[in-house]
Amino acid sequence: MQLLDGKLASQAIRDDLREKISGRKEAGRKIPHLAAILVGKDPASETYVASKVRNCGEIGMISTLIRLEEDVPQQELLDRIAALNGDPDVDGILVQLPLPPHISEQKIIDAIDPSKDVDGFHPENVGRMVLDLPSFVSATPAGILLLLRHYRIRTAGMHAVVIGRSHIVGRPISILLSRNGENGNATVTLCHSRTKDLAGICRQADLVVAAIGRPKFVTASMIKDGAVVIDVGINRVPDPSRKSGFALVGDVDFENVAPNCSYISPVRGGVGLMTIAALLTNPYQACSSRDGGGTGTTDGFTA
Repeated sequence: MQLLDGKLASQAIRDDLREKISGRKEAGRKIPHLAAILVGKDPASETYVASKVRNCGEIGMISTLIRLEEDVPQQELLDRIAALNGDPDVDGILVQLPLPPHISEQKIIDAIDPSKDVDGFHPENVGRMVLDLPSFVSATPAGILLLLRHYRIRTAGMHAVVIGRSHIVGRPISILLSRNGENGNATVTLCHSRTKDLAGICRQADLVVAAIGRPKFVTASMIKDGAVVIDVGINRVPDPSRKSGFALVGDVDFENVAPNCSYISPVRGGVGLMTIAALLTNPYQACSSRDGGGTGTTDGFTA
């Protein structure tokens, strides 16, 4: 069994971006600029946004954090997005989800200029992805493919089983794995809570992507010998032995599943780090494409 180390893979991506951004700076070209909007003070959102801003700084990318109160009117948020859409210095716009109940997440997503939609959530980007056209792809699915690529895992001809059908992870990764291209050409089965004989289907899989949001849902009896397992889940479970009172576990029962696998990603240091790395590539891509510099990277997922 080999661990799919997201720390190593994501560092390689960040190093590549840092070098390219440094080259742009030396050449007097525009530096990529990510604008992030955080509404309210949700602790998880605070952590995620802080990580994104910190990572931008580490690779030399400009970032702007816009903080808005929990009770901000929806129209004010829309006005902020419109201003960023029209700002030529801003290459990427990120609105941290979830948003307060009085704000329509879909209206906010729809308001972002698709060419600055670095989260890849805008319907235009989703549609272009489905049609195999250049687009921004949501960071977690893109990060999964980058992790597979880093470890030279070829998915062509594999039977891939994706557990979970969310718009953010499950559905897009099922499409990306089935596309005709690098880290694609797999035969994909998309499973969910209503799937009959889910365990039996998983046992047929060469590659399992677990993104169902249930702690230790995937057990050793569901994985055939030599399979590749990608664990997307991050779940809090009670743990009195820890100072925090909880532990973080994935959707995969790692300790018991790992011995069956050829490759497996851990919960800490796995897909989460790849999500951040994949997200950072999108503002760079947007900036590079605007000044005629091409895509700037070779990930193959963004315009």
